[in-house]
Amino acid sequence: MASDLVCPACGTTYEAGPSEPWRCGCERALEFVEQPLPTGDPLAASQLDSSDGLWAFSEFLPIEQRVTFHEGFTPLVDAPDWDAQFKLEYVFPTGSFKDRGATTTLSRAAELGVEKVIEDSSGNAGAAIATYAARAGLDADIYVPADVKQSKLMTIQQADARPIRIEGSRQDVTDACIDAVAGEADDSNDGAPSQTGEGWYASHAWNPAFYAGTMTFAFEVAAQRAWTAPDAVVLPLGHGTLFLGSYLGFSRLSEAGIVDELPRLLGAQAEGYAPIVEALGGNGGLEQTDVADGIQITEPARMDDVLAAIDGTDGDAIALDDDEIEATLDRLHRNGFYVEPTSAVAPAALDRYRETGVLEGDDDVVVPLTGSGLKAL
Repeated sequence: MASDLVCPACGTTYEAGPSEPWRCGCERALEFVEQPLPTGDPLAASQLDSSDGLWAFSEFLPIEQRVTFHEGFTPLVDAPDWDAQFKLEYVFPTGSFKDRGATTTLSRAAELGVEKVIEDSSGNAGAAIATYAARAGLDADIYVPADVKQSKLMTIQQADARPIRIEGSRQDVTDACIDAVAGEADDSNDGAPSQTGEGWYASHAWNPAFYAGTMTFAFEVAAQRAWTAPDAVVLPLGHGTLFLGSYLGFSRLSEAGIVDELPRLLGAQAEGYAPIVEALGGNGGLEQTDVADGIQITEPARMDDVLAAIDGTDGDAIALDDDEIEATLDRLHRNGFYVEPTSAVAPAALDRYRETGVLEGDDDVVVPLTGSGLKAL
């Protein structure tokens, strides 16, 4: 039976169903009432059934596996040039880590009997949702920027989803999508916006099912390291989908007694699109970068949660400019990591964190490389 939803801020509970609200009446993001934890010692990575992908960690997930390509268990490899380990999140079926959230989100949609999903995205999440909607046999509308990369647009179209191009900023795309999804606030639903019937909001920024998927990143990292956590994880930070997923995942591992401490979570934003950096009192930059289109977010849906994750792990966030990102992208390519520009933000931030002493030279660090270079075409 599908888990109900609850607001962590005000405690309001909402019944699971295809018309469930996509946020609370108090405007906070919702979470699952059920938060399962496994019991006993975890299996060694060599004993886990990795053929089932990230669903090998189903004991942690409040969602039934229904829509999957058996994605997950991406490689964790040494990156000597950075004295770190890179997790190759760009080898997923659609070429980005967003498949982690797509498999759980579309499984939730199937569990609820949803007929159509709606999403807004700069491209990667839209491609993932469209692809997994096709796998589930569901219709999908994907709101994208008018200048979306052709490779991402083609993935959406070839999956028989309907791309809806919106002129303006990335926030304009989200606003247009929410206008299509959200009905009037309903007193019978504690003031939460109802779903209009045009579709179920499969938002990678708002939907808790998506974060149930991205938290498997932490489970895989720990399992691949003999159930230990690194000293730090450096991640790109737009809406914070993978950042918060990592925090949720390592927190759950800690609650289950599997890891002793949470890693420091260190974020990397693009200059001119750095609200988290600015909220922490840092310099977010005046000029907007053109390179890292995947994290050009000015109003993160779960900003308070991201700030809490940073505070709870002694973390931080910094902003990178175009020159730093492009130089690191070239360095990644010369080292054999063929990734899209947004993927260069976290490795570039790793260098800066070490230069400024936030990270020591001998700190044990993991960095995800989040999107394939094929997505930049």
